[in-house]
Amino acid sequence: MNIIHFSDTHLGFTDLDVTNVSGVNQREADFYKAFSDVIDAIIEMRPDYVIHTGDLFHRASPSNRAITFALSQFKRLENEEIPLVIIAGNHSTPRTSTSSPILEALQTLNNVHAVFEQHYEAVVFDDVIFHALPHINDERIIPDALDQMEESIDRSKKNIMMMHCSVGAHYLMHEFGEWVYPKEREDIFEKMDYVALGHWHGFSSVGKHPNVYYAGSTERTSSADKRDDKGYVLLELNDEVTITHHTVQLRKSLSFSIDADRYEEEVGILDLSEIKDALVEVKLINLTASSSIDISNKEINALFEDALHVKVKREFKVVEGESIEGDIESISLESYFISHIQESVTDEVEQERLTSKAKALFSLYEEADDDTH
Repeated sequence: MNIIHFSDTHLGFTDLDVTNVSGVNQREADFYKAFSDVIDAIIEMRPDYVIHTGDLFHRASPSNRAITFALSQFKRLENEEIPLVIIAGNHSTPRTSTSSPILEALQTLNNVHAVFEQHYEAVVFDDVIFHALPHINDERIIPDALDQMEESIDRSKKNIMMMHCSVGAHYLMHEFGEWVYPKEREDIFEKMDYVALGHWHGFSSVGKHPNVYYAGSTERTSSADKRDDKGYVLLELNDEVTITHHTVQLRKSLSFSIDADRYEEEVGILDLSEIKDALVEVKLINLTASSSIDISNKEINALFEDALHVKVKREFKVVEGESIEGDIESISLESYFISHIQESVTDEVEQERLTSKAKALFSLYEEADDDTH
């Protein structure tokens, strides 16, 4: 028996103020491409079953375009008569009972088994049971749901557990509604042939359990996520369980560090051979207030003009051995100068006087700036 496991596709995700020739947000289009690449692989491999462990959409109320795209891609699986079992994740689950779950729309397709009600459900086939536990807002339900799951295990069939959660605090995404699987119930894992997890965005085996895996996401939802291990899992259930991870090709994500003290020298040796249409992060280090003004974002963007998008981060020198870090949007000259005062002025009265004066001056500057817009 072969099963393809993928997850966290976040269709409808948008980021950056960049659109493609069709007028679609470019990052949104990237997520669609990654999804269709997985569907292409599924059709080529023709597994017995396909499972998706949550966060099909990025929002509980996705756009018409995201819904239409998902339905058209799943229709391709329906045409190939490949069964799909999918559960709801925290992003696809409404926070209130007055909203209708979006996965309900998938019930219009044959061979698609969508589990979105907030309770345990067994999806039963002749040779396998998919023990599905979608995202649940009320964690008090979980112990009873796990009891029902354990009671539904059938040794005459393969048993696959499907969840969207964190198995241990390490796999928390720090998002609204996420929950941690109770450690005292990890004994259930040993009774399953495979435990398919969603929520964590990196492909990963979990702890000491040889059969528990996160498939990871199919695209990056954060500029902090530099992983290239995006794709899907192929699970082969024969005499032994074989798990292999297959990646999909993503837009390049590149990072550069430029020392402001050696700016001209380091700019001259930058390797820009792979920046075409890439997501680029540039970190300027060892900045002073004056050098930060001299090196503008416009200048940095010109250096990387072939990139899809350039994000600039600035690290300021405060005193020897220390620095202030932050995104260009969040770091300010006000923060820099106040930090400098606090570090270099030891007299508390004088420190307070200078800090108060600096704040007043920057407040006047902001008011004048507002008047020009």
